Amino acid sequence: MKKVLLKIDGMTCSACSTGLEKYLNKQDGIKQATVNLIMNNANIEYDDRKLNLEQVEKFVEKAGFLSLGIDNFEKEEKKKTNEKYKLLAITVISILVLYISMSHMVGLPVIPFLNMMIYPVNYAISLFILTTIVLILGKDILRNGYKNLIHKTPNMDTLVMIGVLASYIYSIYGTIQILKGHAMHVEELYYESSAVVIFFIEIGRYIENKNKDKTKEALQQLMTITPNNAVILKDGKEITVTLDEIQKGDIVICKPGEKIAVDGEVVEGTTHINESFITGESVPVKREKGSKVIAGSINYEGTIKYKAEKIGKESTVSEIVRLVTQATSTKAPIAKIADTISGYFVPVVLIIAFLAFGIWMLISKNFATAINIFVSILVVACPCSLGLATPLAIVIASGNASKKGILVKTSETLENAHKVKTICFDKTGTLTKGELSISKLYNYSNIDEKEILKIVASIENKSEHPIARAIVKKAQDGKIKLKEIKEFKAIPGFGVEAIIESGEKYLIGNKKLLLENNIKIENEKDEQELVSDGNSILFVSSNNKIVALIGVKDILKENVKEVIKKLKQRKINLVMLTGDNEKTAEIIAKEIGIEKVISNVTPKEKAEQIKKLKEDGIVMMCGDGINDSVSLVTADIGVSVSSGTDIAMDSSQVVLMSDNLEKIDDLIDISKKTIRNIKQNLFWAFFYNICMIPIACGVLIPFGISMNPMIAAFAMTVSSLTVVLNALRLRMWVSLK
Repeated sequence: MKKVLLKIDGMTCSACSTGLEKYLNKQDGIKQATVNLIMNNANIEYDDRKLNLEQVEKFVEKAGFLSLGIDNFEKEEKKKTNEKYKLLAITVISILVLYISMSHMVGLPVIPFLNMMIYPVNYAISLFILTTIVLILGKDILRNGYKNLIHKTPNMDTLVMIGVLASYIYSIYGTIQILKGHAMHVEELYYESSAVVIFFIEIGRYIENKNKDKTKEALQQLMTITPNNAVILKDGKEITVTLDEIQKGDIVICKPGEKIAVDGEVVEGTTHINESFITGESVPVKREKGSKVIAGSINYEGTIKYKAEKIGKESTVSEIVRLVTQATSTKAPIAKIADTISGYFVPVVLIIAFLAFGIWMLISKNFATAINIFVSILVVACPCSLGLATPLAIVIASGNASKKGILVKTSETLENAHKVKTICFDKTGTLTKGELSISKLYNYSNIDEKEILKIVASIENKSEHPIARAIVKKAQDGKIKLKEIKEFKAIPGFGVEAIIESGEKYLIGNKKLLLENNIKIENEKDEQELVSDGNSILFVSSNNKIVALIGVKDILKENVKEVIKKLKQRKINLVMLTGDNEKTAEIIAKEIGIEKVISNVTPKEKAEQIKKLKEDGIVMMCGDGINDSVSLVTADIGVSVSSGTDIAMDSSQVVLMSDNLEKIDDLIDISKKTIRNIKQNLFWAFFYNICMIPIACGVLIPFGISMNPMIAAFAMTVSSLTVVLNALRLRMWVSLK
């Protein structure tokens, strides 16, 4: 099997994309095809033993559309330029057609030799020639309409094709009668209707495409955000290379003001880096030896060297592009409803148009009146607005989310996020930083606190225990120079024993270590205070006396309390779901404001708990570790944080590109505003058709109100643009946040 992403030209509404998708999926050798209207592409998986790329592209063409090839941006840009010139020509000629046919009606000077009363033949022939040119220029609409009708997937273009040709052919009949000497037929020419309908549709599509292009800007910016070249260290020399030449393991040099070329790990130097395009956080972050750097981020201060780890399609930027594209290629349930309606809508409109034509032939006994109503119905009912209502809002919302550092993998997630009833949080690494830190130090000696920390850090520097690393880091952050250690002995399960350079012996460890050495434990009040605050306690003793108590605990992530408060205001049930012990979990939960705690659970038990919670509504799970992967998949919406493991990210529907849990609240907000926008769009689309189709059918003619094809085309264009502009309000919202 082989997958290919083809750029598609000629799609104008959801009926187009749905029709193409259905047609492709029917073809032998194609396993699956997903067509994206807004991105104008088709993701096709096919059996390369049965088909080649050329044959796949021929299927697209047979369906009435044009394949621009694989990511052929050059060809696409050329097509856009041609479209501009075509639109200009159609505009000029259509205005001329309107002037010739209607100047006498609005009091404008009539071109003498084209006066319909004096020179009916000249008048008819000139309109025939000009309208024919317009139809040739707009042949894509007519061709697509015809092919979709043949393939039994009628769409908007089908309605336009039938309406325009009906008006055009009837006008040709009138022209033939005029040439035979029957000048009275000059009043029954509708060339201007055919020309102007094509004009309005083409100009409407041009504006729509321009606005759709705006929704892709964030994606296109991401694709070009990395630098073209980078400097690598090769045999002790600095060499400038292209990104394609960088290999995994290469040492890359990045100076202040330059962009990070590929994802990697800092091996030398310290700096601050702007990662806002990835994380949505505007504040530069510190990066030092051991820190990860992301391609496209900007180095602010110092020169750093980093080892290349992820290159090409493995990079974070490529992954973001893939996920955003994936999200816009999936269909939310609400979008599927719109697609289903569109599939039935066109055949129903065709039936209504033919019925109205027959009824008005019986009532008026006038073919011209009946054909006018027939064409008006077909044109005014074009389901452009219905087709654009959902996908445009989804694409904009996905772009908004990515700008804020939220990667949403499916459009269904965007639809459901605002309906979440329960959010489950893992504790370590999600609510907390997952790294121990000194919270409090009780000093019972005659030496100052800094010296105590210096001694303890010097001793613990010999240990690999997580608590030891937390103490050493505290000393390093305070730029404390460590002492020489004469003797060091690790006592598994208890702590360490050491002799410092002055000759003093120290015991550092848990309570059991002191009891084993018959050291009297006093200060039980301080000890209890540290325990009740969720600390692990490090006892420090020298000369058979307790010198200090050091409280170490996992620290909360920034803004966690504020996030929990915001989510509680939304009336969402919040649960801490952790494998940690009950006492520690409850202390942390109480501190941040989570009332329900489920602790001491295995990964399997986490998933079972989520299944129970799902009985009450949609459940979101937020986690970061391997042990969260099962529960992330089990939940309706799995959310993983950027510091999480690869398997956690793969298992989730949403990836937060920073550790800021406020992004969850932003996701809910984006979801809420997107669905509201889609409902507004769908309401307008249905309201427009409910109002306009009866008017086009002629129900108001007895009251002196009627519709002609030109008015119908204008109304259809206004309807589509209304939906597009309403969807674009989502872009304005994110820019104000």
